[in-house]
Amino acid sequence: MRKLNRVIKVVFNIILSKKVYIFFYFFSLSNNLFSQNLVLNEKEYFELPGLNVWVFNNEYNGMFFDEKTAGIELIHHGIRTVTGGAIRLQNTPEQWDLIPKMLSRKVNKANNTIEVVLRYEEFNFDSKIIVTARGKGFAINVVLDKAVPKELQGRAGFNLEFIPTSYFESNYLVDGKAATFPRYPAGNTEIRSLSQKIPQFAGHTTFDDRGKNEFISTLPLASGKSLILAPENPERKVIIQSEDQDVMLFDGRNLGQNGWFIARSILPSNKKGNVLTWYVEPNAIPNWKREPVIGFSQVGYMPSQKKVAVIELDKSDKALSTASIFKLGEDGKFTEKLKTDVKVWGNYLRYNYAQIDFSAIQEKGLYFIQYGDQKTNTFQIEDDIYANIWHPTMDVWFPVQMDHMEVNEAYRVWHGKPFLDDCLQAPLNHEHFDGYKQGPTTDTKYKPLERIPGMSVGGWFDAGDFDIQTFSHVSVINSFVESWEAFKVNRDETYIDQKTQFVDIHRPDGQPDILQQIEHGVLNLVAQVENIGHPVRGIVVPNLHQYHHLGDASTETDNMPYNSALKPYESNGISSGTLDDRWAFTNRTSFLDFRTAGALAAASRALKGYNDALAAKCLSLAIKLTNEATEIEKNAKPDNSPMSRWGKGSDMIAVLQLYLSTKDDRYKKSFENKIWKLLDDNLEFNISSAVLAVSSMDDIYKQKLHGYVMKYKEKTEKENAENPYGVPIAKRGWGGSSQVINWASTNYYIHKIYPDIMNKESVYQGLNYILGCHPYSNLSFVNAVGNRSKKVAYGGNRADFTTIAGGVVPGLIFLKPDYLENKDDWPFFWGENECIIDGGAWYVFLANAVNDLAKKK
Repeated sequence: MRKLNRVIKVVFNIILSKKVYIFFYFFSLSNNLFSQNLVLNEKEYFELPGLNVWVFNNEYNGMFFDEKTAGIELIHHGIRTVTGGAIRLQNTPEQWDLIPKMLSRKVNKANNTIEVVLRYEEFNFDSKIIVTARGKGFAINVVLDKAVPKELQGRAGFNLEFIPTSYFESNYLVDGKAATFPRYPAGNTEIRSLSQKIPQFAGHTTFDDRGKNEFISTLPLASGKSLILAPENPERKVIIQSEDQDVMLFDGRNLGQNGWFIARSILPSNKKGNVLTWYVEPNAIPNWKREPVIGFSQVGYMPSQKKVAVIELDKSDKALSTASIFKLGEDGKFTEKLKTDVKVWGNYLRYNYAQIDFSAIQEKGLYFIQYGDQKTNTFQIEDDIYANIWHPTMDVWFPVQMDHMEVNEAYRVWHGKPFLDDCLQAPLNHEHFDGYKQGPTTDTKYKPLERIPGMSVGGWFDAGDFDIQTFSHVSVINSFVESWEAFKVNRDETYIDQKTQFVDIHRPDGQPDILQQIEHGVLNLVAQVENIGHPVRGIVVPNLHQYHHLGDASTETDNMPYNSALKPYESNGISSGTLDDRWAFTNRTSFLDFRTAGALAAASRALKGYNDALAAKCLSLAIKLTNEATEIEKNAKPDNSPMSRWGKGSDMIAVLQLYLSTKDDRYKKSFENKIWKLLDDNLEFNISSAVLAVSSMDDIYKQKLHGYVMKYKEKTEKENAENPYGVPIAKRGWGGSSQVINWASTNYYIHKIYPDIMNKESVYQGLNYILGCHPYSNLSFVNAVGNRSKKVAYGGNRADFTTIAGGVVPGLIFLKPDYLENKDDWPFFWGENECIIDGGAWYVFLANAVNDLAKKK
């Protein structure tokens, strides 16, 4: 008995002395005899039911750096909760901190390992990370051929990042001591000398230190050899054990609201070989299956349209044979109206799919779908179901995006008058962090950093940031003109006063809102041409610490023109020495001239009778730009850059819009000389312009286009048949909502012209996808539209975890090799949740197009 007590005491002391890695390892081995283990699958990631472990299936982005979509990542019970497993140089890296480049990735199925080699070019520092499946968990080994460079000692470490929203209201244990994950960032920080900071991308800085040459460094919430996250939550529990270095837990939100919780171990100095070993064991619920997602339109359906819900199933799940549709009766009770077969569709990416066709239900009323024990929320079937679904976009979202205006809504001021300090000429040979570039000349009469007058007028914030993107403006104006001409949308719910630069939402002023918005966008384009000399790539803040600005746009600058005679942060009440004014990137391109000319020509038609003087100016400038761009192209050197390829066909758009506005046969002839070759080169990209022109062309044109439309239909149907939703799903890092909207809008034009080729169901199908019949969830991608819509989105208010009504989110991003994602608890993924102005305008058109079809049933 005494000997047994000694054994128990020894084991107890081992645990107390924190040498728990061995204990957990052997416990894991014995436990795995009775449970499922991680295996390396044919898609080159580790999996078991309830858990996927990716090892650099997705790399860090060279342009936007750390988008929280790279490195070692976990999909934990169907949700991506962990990212960023890599060697990093900060405790809590921000988006613009340096990232490692992956040099190689080796997958060894025989040994159940994935090995990656990473490099920081700036420090000539290479590291190897080896991930090995071990029972239900995995080991992470960091191997160095050379010791950590001196300048990175105490700084380079291995990080693993956990999304905060999955761990709110949960606890963590460090060496057995419990604490609660903070709902709001509450960790400690310290100030350090700027000389100790590793520089960020291209010398930029996310922190405005007010000239004090210092920076903020986060301190750990806790530190120890053993870290257990969410021990009380089987779906989110993760154990991390370190053999050597302490594991520290940080809260990245102290530096940026988009920061994550971070587990981190510093790499030891003066050591090479295997320098760090972690054992990570995410809990996996035995035989876990993801709950089915029933995709359907959250707005509802018209009685006569086709109605198909799509069921997304775990790959180990089999479809039930039937589903039922229930209707609300006059007695206030739901009764079954239809029991229908469930049609198995098959596998797409990582899930199995089935479909429920309930087109037989045509009686108007309130319904829900029941599949097994699962019930959807309710939806309606009504004749005018789509009549108002675009109102929030025009009534709220576009007014909030209006630049140079104070925007009020009832008791709330969305923002004051921003950017009254106009803008400065961008400096030469400057590469901006948001993709803008200024070349070796300004292509203007202005010197670098010289003020450009007359620019504080009109325009919209492009998206969740506060820049003016000219190409986006062009797209919005063209789309609004199409909506005006096709549907005469006369809705008036917004007070807009250009003289006082004031907007009041939900307050009619006697003018059609869409004409006022066209005018607002045009005012900035006209100002560019008149004051700069031509359209510009964009106008954006110069500093990274401004760029990530959240909240009221009017506080992103001091709203006073820059005065080089004053010191930074010094003001004379009229100007200031703070170099915070936006920069105009002014290199001239013929394709942007042509696109702007097309938008101005289109606007001239819509504004006629509303603002005749501006309409005449638009047409005059459109002709001027087209003539100048034509001459520029004659003298241009061959250019095969991505921008040049992307702009191909812009001259066709300009002459088409000029012909529609002037009826001048010169433009008609020029259009016809261009359109057919463009259709041959890129059918899908140019078909919308071709069908837009039909109403103004002769029968010969219409007949010739018929063959191209047939090819377009055959091509898109073949591509769309690859997924169960029957729409073009984008597989990229920016969601494909706009792609689906434009596809459906093109189908509307084709149906109107060639009803024998394209039926109207393909138009409804695109809208239904946006409104909830899509992968991952069944939320409407239009904020505040539908019974269940997005709860968070990426706008200026994203730190408040809210949305702006009517904004259209990009939707589903694709993460290799097989994962589509659209998070609704984390607004900071812009590729999933950032609403953009052209996407909103395109949605307004599609919603009106569907409503037009409904009226003409």
